[in-house]
Amino acid sequence: MIKVLLFAGMISGMVSANLLLKVGSGETGAKLSFIHPALNIYVAGSLAAFGAAFAFYFFILRTTPLNVAQSLAAAQFIAIIFAANLVLGESIGLMRWGGILLISIGILLVGLSSD
Repeated sequence: MIKVLLFAGMISGMVSANLLLKVGSGETGAKLSFIHPALNIYVAGSLAAFGAAFAFYFFILRTTPLNVAQSLAAAQFIAIIFAANLVLGESIGLMRWGGILLISIGILLVGLSSD
């Protein structure tokens, strides 16, 4: 159960970090900083979220083989795509749905495998 919570924390951190960085980059239309576009609260928040995700992943690696941990961590790609769709309104095309399906199958196969 603790591993599930660690993976959930890592994935949540990565999703938050990517969304904050996207908004902080200014590409979403927000004018966020008078000094420099890269110096704003969203970019700082993304760095903190990346740091939190790193900490969760560090503890995952203490108890999980790297090849399994990295394969299961691929769920972050799916989560980021869905979050970008829900929060930023980015579309998910047919090819991306195919990629999501393939990633999901890979995660399922790794999760069901035994060493």
